[in-house]
Amino acid sequence: MTAIDTAAATSAPVPVRRRPSVAARLAGRAGGGVVRLVLILVALFWLMPTIGLLLSSLRSPTDIAASGWWKVFTAPSQLTLANFRALLGNGEVTHSLLNTVWITVPSTVLVVVIGSLAGYAFAWMEFPGRDWWFLTVVGLLVVPVQIALIPVAKLFGALGIFGSITGVVLFHTAFGLPFAVFLLRNFFAEIPRELLEAARLDGAGEARIFTTVVMPLGGPAIASLGIFQFLWVWNDMLVALIFANSDAAPITVALQQQVRQFGNNIDVLAPGAFVSMVIPLVVFFAFQRQFVSGVMAGAVK
Repeated sequence: MTAIDTAAATSAPVPVRRRPSVAARLAGRAGGGVVRLVLILVALFWLMPTIGLLLSSLRSPTDIAASGWWKVFTAPSQLTLANFRALLGNGEVTHSLLNTVWITVPSTVLVVVIGSLAGYAFAWMEFPGRDWWFLTVVGLLVVPVQIALIPVAKLFGALGIFGSITGVVLFHTAFGLPFAVFLLRNFFAEIPRELLEAARLDGAGEARIFTTVVMPLGGPAIASLGIFQFLWVWNDMLVALIFANSDAAPITVALQQQVRQFGNNIDVLAPGAFVSMVIPLVVFFAFQRQFVSGVMAGAVK
């Protein structure tokens, strides 16, 4: 290196490090315990209705009419399990809870199974009109439920299943399939082609590939679909009000009917509403990890 190069190197301006802005410093300081505290407070705020409903279900009708549920923190002697005993003794509510299970479980299983098979077919199988059929399925996503209520009711009446659990299950299955096929087809399409070709070279047929390769890899998406469908069917009241008679009514309809006699059965309404709310929460938190993995699937290549 010559003397000129040395002088030029020594005289080169030193880059000045910019001082972080006030907003950047505040964001850096708030990235620890403060954010966690805020998130905990927000979570408690959103859980407050559930907590209030739980505490109300553990109070007598007299205490519920006299004060709010927060009174139990100063008078814990108000807590009792009498309301839940009354709930278990109410045959209408317990029967409707069983109806909800008989409606929700088959509707979820059918949507997951049929949606998985159709999603694999649209993603990896060649058949005439495949893309047009898939576009038809995507178009069904925008069809609102309200449009099909009267035509489907007439169809179910002609088939003799109107008012039964079978009719409610078929309706939920039919309207859950377009989203299921759309979700699973897009997820299955991201599976590397080399895995499927290697399985075919080993002599595996389409059924073997679907059960041993595609289904294990699609577990997160299938779990997410199952949670979506379960929550939708469990919390539904519109379809059940129209297609289910009194013997097939789920818990949502039974509670709505109990509200008409609010002054006489508040001891049944509170625990019934809590049970109806807590079961979907348990299902969601039980499959929370799979749900997050399924939602994030495909976000990063």
